Amino acid sequence: MNDEAMARFPVPDRADLPADLRERIDAETERAGFTPNVFAAMAYAPEQFRAFVDYHDALVEETALDREEVEMIVVAVSGVNHCYYCNVAHGALVRLYADDPTLADQLVANYRTADVSDERLVMLDVAVTLTERPAAVTDDDLDALRAAGYSEREIWDIGAVTAFFNLSNRLASFADMRPNDEFHTLGRGGE
Repeated sequence: MNDEAMARFPVPDRADLPADLRERIDAETERAGFTPNVFAAMAYAPEQFRAFVDYHDALVEETALDREEVEMIVVAVSGVNHCYYCNVAHGALVRLYADDPTLADQLVANYRTADVSDERLVMLDVAVTLTERPAAVTDDDLDALRAAGYSEREIWDIGAVTAFFNLSNRLASFADMRPNDEFHTLGRGGE
């Protein structure tokens, strides 16, 4: 685990972690080819790590949205929140799932000018409104999502993904989590 995963709190030693967390981190390391720094950072509080990872997995594995849409929401929200870790890490995932080396950069800079469908722009508009002005979300926003073709479950998941990653962005910024170098180049071609 990278000792520089976050700047404001100590990164725990892998050997000091409970066995279930070591197994989860090892599985992710095997899958990704490196240990994402969010795992090293979140291991600081094992009970929160478990809840965080379980909810994250439920959101991305049991969603009615496609994975590209999930990651687009994460990057648009993280761009608005100026979350360095999530912009870079989830930007890499957008590039991979969308098979597009520029989409994540567009979403971070200004999601409204990104090369996305009108339907996905509605999705991102609602996610960003929920991020910036949660009390401003109205039934009209949900109606716009329905008109764009999103099911009730997809609409719920848009809200759930947005809410979770607002929490994640704030914690990553608070702890000064640093993205792995590997994330900067993933999905840009040539790897």
